[in-house]
Amino acid sequence: MQNVMAVNDLFAQELRESFDQNKNYVVNLLSSPGSGKTSLLEETIKRLKKDIRMAVIEGDIVGDQDARRIAALDIPAVQINTGGTCHLDARMVKSALPELALAQVDLLFIENVGNLICPASFKLGEDLRVVILSTPEGNDKVKKYPLAFRESQVVVINKTDLLGAVDFNIEQARSEVGDINPRSEVFTVSCRTGVGLDAWVDFLKRKVRGSGG
Repeated sequence: MQNVMAVNDLFAQELRESFDQNKNYVVNLLSSPGSGKTSLLEETIKRLKKDIRMAVIEGDIVGDQDARRIAALDIPAVQINTGGTCHLDARMVKSALPELALAQVDLLFIENVGNLICPASFKLGEDLRVVILSTPEGNDKVKKYPLAFRESQVVVINKTDLLGAVDFNIEQARSEVGDINPRSEVFTVSCRTGVGLDAWVDFLKRKVRGSGG
């Protein structure tokens, strides 16, 4: 495992150099399956596409449904199928880059495979790692999968429109995230109603513009 991680770190460094050279701001999205990664990505793209040039790398075990959803928004999208591997690694991401005109991309999203375990260990040369936690998942995910939350700079609590129908305590989630990673920023959003999305999008705009992208 140490050898695997060492090799991944080398590829991640190569990715970082490529992203720096092209002035790309890169966001790695992690979550459990069904938490709303692609829905959040769609709503984010709709709000940013007039101001920021974007592209997406989609990671899935099989299929290209999510990549087609992104491409329908007129955003370059590259599909990576891992064929069973539960995460993207830096080598996979590097193999997808020739399909993207990075010099024409300000903000690159990497939508990782739906999983809160394996993806947390693999760097992809990103600037920002974001964990999405949806309210139907319950309040136990933060403590069950601490590495994902410890290694991320942002937590997005999604599907807040379901709060009246599910057993989820936002303040408890905020507190547990703070215990694991006091520097993490927490956003609460609903992709269905749009609540909270403006704050999330404004945050991304500041990050991209601050990076020179």
